[in-house]
Amino acid sequence: MNSIRNIYCVGRNYALHAKELNNEVPTSPFLFSKPTHAVVKADGQTITLPGDRGGVHYEVELVIHIARDYEAGMKVDDLVDSMAIGLDLTLRDVQGELKKKGYPWLLAKGFPNSAVVTEFVPFPGVEACKAKNFMLLKNGEQVQCGNIENMLFDMQALVEFSAKHFGLGKGDLIFTGTPEGVGPLADGDQLSLVWGEEVLGKCDISIKG
Repeated sequence: MNSIRNIYCVGRNYALHAKELNNEVPTSPFLFSKPTHAVVKADGQTITLPGDRGGVHYEVELVIHIARDYEAGMKVDDLVDSMAIGLDLTLRDVQGELKKKGYPWLLAKGFPNSAVVTEFVPFPGVEACKAKNFMLLKNGEQVQCGNIENMLFDMQALVEFSAKHFGLGKGDLIFTGTPEGVGPLADGDQLSLVWGEEVLGKCDISIKG
């Protein structure tokens, strides 16, 4: 995969996840971004996360890679060349304080290693993606399972919204949202990111500080 340009993340794109965090279900796409320094590969390595800022929560997501600059009318299947399973890691206590103050979420969402991605595999098309679930296993147990059919805003809506408000071009990533089941990570956790029946990536968690 070529170098990453922008990382867009979709918040509250599964109704049950919004409800589990006592958030309102949005009526239009709700996006935030992460810096490229947040990206780290789930290629079997140990990923170090901060332990001095409260709980770190996992959020498993399907991630799409944009292959060309967006032009009006383009469809997802023409724009996306590959996909991965990712983790949008969140400093949940920090996020709670930022929400109270009405501040942006960057401190809670943009720290180094907060955008975990597996290897990228060829994108099979939107309809084919609906035939498979994506999952997160923590220490061998399934903790999250999602399917893009349950997204509040589908991939087409997400690419059009991103393009209109921020611009969308070659090398951009979109983390398309997490289903219910998010929770905390602990030092020593072993994670597997799964697409259908295939494990696309693994990593171990080290929490320091």
